[in-house]
Amino acid sequence: MRPFTRAVHVPVPPLPNSRPISVPIYQASNFAFDDPDALAEALGAPDNGFVYTRYANPTVRALEDQLARLEGGVAAVCTASGTGAISGVLLATLRSGDHVLAQNCLYGGTYAMLNDLSARFGVEVTYLEGDDPAEVAAAVRPTTRLLYLETIANPVTKVVDLPAFLAAGKAAGLLTVVDNTFATPLLCRPIEHGADVVVHSATKYLGGHSDVTGGALVFADDARYRQVWHHVMELGATADPFAAWLTIRGVQTLPLRMRQHCANAAVLADRLAEHPAVASVRWPGRADHPDHGVARGHLSDFGGMLVFDLVGGREAGRALTKGVRLAKLAASLGGVETTLVHPASSTHRQMDADALLAAGIGEGTVRLSAGIEDVEDVWEDLDQALPL
Repeated sequence: MRPFTRAVHVPVPPLPNSRPISVPIYQASNFAFDDPDALAEALGAPDNGFVYTRYANPTVRALEDQLARLEGGVAAVCTASGTGAISGVLLATLRSGDHVLAQNCLYGGTYAMLNDLSARFGVEVTYLEGDDPAEVAAAVRPTTRLLYLETIANPVTKVVDLPAFLAAGKAAGLLTVVDNTFATPLLCRPIEHGADVVVHSATKYLGGHSDVTGGALVFADDARYRQVWHHVMELGATADPFAAWLTIRGVQTLPLRMRQHCANAAVLADRLAEHPAVASVRWPGRADHPDHGVARGHLSDFGGMLVFDLVGGREAGRALTKGVRLAKLAASLGGVETTLVHPASSTHRQMDADALLAAGIGEGTVRLSAGIEDVEDVWEDLDQALPL
């Protein structure tokens, strides 16, 4: 089945003579056994039955199977948040003294997690520009363990040459991790390009309705899956059944929503680029985006996220966020409603001035998540709020 069809048809646990069309919510924390040996086996591995929801749950497993199929992985682990997924794979992989390579424009929570690992455990981090895969070989040390990338970077929409960077990471013997939140598995499947682990904040596009918090890790290799599952389970970062159920419902409509997100972003990017209050616009689908050619190589569309820089800097950014009426000023993204935020003062406030500059975030940078509303209504709202 093609990805849009896979998103809709979710495997459900079988019943004796029939099966429900939608996945039931198994809102159970504990499961009883008749056989003590079966209970013991279920405690030792993720696929030996359901014993305790922190270990595994039928509703959560349905979502994990759905996402693994969509991403082309062997298995998935769903978590209580996107940050839970990021911390799960990093803590399961890294030890004191290890070295990480990461692109320099990242989700603020990832940046904060890497800083914390550096300060508390001596994990060293080198940030790459993400323009040339030769950066990987140049930065590798004997202690380098992991390469961390984003398909479409948060917030500046940078698109690295994913196949080339993953090949460079593999050549250096690194575990390669790709955050695919902005692209979703409908626009890009990093495992097909060589990634070992794919990260999602299911809170964003997968859930899609601003009513669920969740995360996911999808694995290309069964042994890595089992190792990380063990750590995530011990951390207590696993997903809640009801949150998983909401995410399953969200993923089933993801194909329709992503088409509209991408279409609306295209219109808004072009109109913002013509507005006198806007200095520049970055959306990977525009020919003037620095990574447009790279994006065309491995993205099937260019996503619902765009950033633009206002002529008036920080004050202009604040004025815009105060002036919108339809669009919501909100830190998260990927929902059916259009949201925007001023990263330098909010989502990426953990970064100092040098780090912000390196990541391409300016004083007047605004990140916009295009919703699925009528694009004319969204544009009229932005137009009335933009400073003259």
